[in-house]
Amino acid sequence: MKRIFALWRVVAGQDLRLLWFALRHEERPAWLLPGLAGLGLLAVEPLNFAVPVLGAVDEFVLVPLVLHGMLKMLPAHVLDGFAQACAGRRRRRA
Repeated sequence: MKRIFALWRVVAGQDLRLLWFALRHEERPAWLLPGLAGLGLLAVEPLNFAVPVLGAVDEFVLVPLVLHGMLKMLPAHVLDGFAQACAGRRRRRA
């Protein structure tokens, strides 16, 4: 179980950084905010509380997959800006 949490943190961590960058980008797509609102509703739906096992599967499998799929649909200029920002951050650390 510890490995699953570590894997989820690594995979979702990069996606969450990209998501934060895309939300602050001035040319973000119009579908991003409504899509994230839907994803937030999926994450806190009542089924998570009624059936805890399905809620855990939902939280650790479905939500990261949907998030990753949404980020794959981002325009190229947003992804390029994120890559440049990460490269600049790495240069400042070294």
